[in-house]
Amino acid sequence: MNVVLVHPEIPQNTGNIARSCAATGAGLHLIKPLGFSLSDRYLKRAGLDYWDMMHYELYEDWQDFRTKYPEAAFFFLTTKARKSYCEVAYPRDAFLVFGCETRGLPEDMLACHMDRCLRIPMAPGARSLNLSNSVAIVLYEALRQNGFPGLSACGSLHGTGTGAWEDYV
Repeated sequence: MNVVLVHPEIPQNTGNIARSCAATGAGLHLIKPLGFSLSDRYLKRAGLDYWDMMHYELYEDWQDFRTKYPEAAFFFLTTKARKSYCEVAYPRDAFLVFGCETRGLPEDMLACHMDRCLRIPMAPGARSLNLSNSVAIVLYEALRQNGFPGLSACGSLHGTGTGAWEDYV
């Protein structure tokens, strides 16, 4: 899976998204201009020590990015879409494209890809969800559909590793 952020503005959101990408093995693709420096302390703090666990790439613009992935399966997340993010089948190498926090994705980009535009259902009157929350919601749905490839489905308490209830009572 891949997460694409087009012109992200808030370093804490991008840091949280980087952490989600690290935890899921998803690639992160950042399209300039960015509203912050990649050395921003808020960005690094939000991602904590996860930056070394994930792969990210930086692109000069949308065309630079598209040139590298001309045949990729893109899904564009927007409040303007009619189709829910749950109504599509995501391939394992899908690219989930999100816009900046204040404006979303550019109208011309959406117009060119209306058949691939998706939304997260919300209550009437709600403008949008936080970007990092939106990424997590859609990313985990795409991963769920693919059987959570490469992810651990079982945790453990107190280092026992068995996960059996009897180990904890």
